[in-house]
Amino acid sequence: MATAATGEVGQLLREWRERRRLTQLELALDSGLSARHLSFVETGRSQPGRDTLLRVAKRLEIPYRERNHLLLTAGHAPAFPERTLDDPDLEPVREALDRILAAHEPLPALAVDRRWNLVAANTAMAALTEGLEIEPSLLEPPINVLRIGFHPRGFAPIIVNLAQWRAHFLGRLAQQVAITGDEELAALMEEIAGYPIAETEGAPAAEASDVLGPVRFRGPDGAEWSFFGMFAAFDTPFEVTTSELALELLFPADPLTAEAFKRGAP
Repeated sequence: MATAATGEVGQLLREWRERRRLTQLELALDSGLSARHLSFVETGRSQPGRDTLLRVAKRLEIPYRERNHLLLTAGHAPAFPERTLDDPDLEPVREALDRILAAHEPLPALAVDRRWNLVAANTAMAALTEGLEIEPSLLEPPINVLRIGFHPRGFAPIIVNLAQWRAHFLGRLAQQVAITGDEELAALMEEIAGYPIAETEGAPAAEASDVLGPVRFRGPDGAEWSFFGMFAAFDTPFEVTTSELALELLFPADPLTAEAFKRGAP
């Protein structure tokens, strides 16, 4: 069993190294190891210690969740605590999220986890969905923000420049998959890439590589709302769940949108 675990750890490290496009020599030098020792670890001929794994994982910028998995696979205890968001120890994090979301009103804002599942949203987000018939299955927990955002029975019909923004987020997903190796994110990316885009609901796919402008929504009163976004994450995460949280804040990109949401949105 020890030999099998050693081989599996070595395979995981090699996959992460190749994902980061580093040679064994580069990774060994940056991690304070000999290239020979790293080679033995990757081929399963040497059992890596806990400190060695943590140094290598830090250099490879492996996400906390995957670092814990790496340690457990090698027979070591996880290094980073993992709690659910309703855990009492994460009350300061919940308070921080609530404060930011509330302070951003009357403008829309939401919080998501690593897989873009909705964690929280402020009441201004409701303005974007007014009068919109959303497929009930898209509203079943966990609500995935990208799925509901680009699905033909979700937000897609009211996004004016749908093709450009879908291409943008597919690019972001591709970067996340490259960084995390998350198979669920890869499946989500493939699913969204397969959604149809009606000609009347966005620019043709051939124009998706044009310069990205503000995202534009059709409002319930026939007006067009235009936003630019700010993406924020915790700079000093102290455990797995917190490290995977992010906030998306929308700001008006023109006076019409600013005035509409200054009044609390129609």
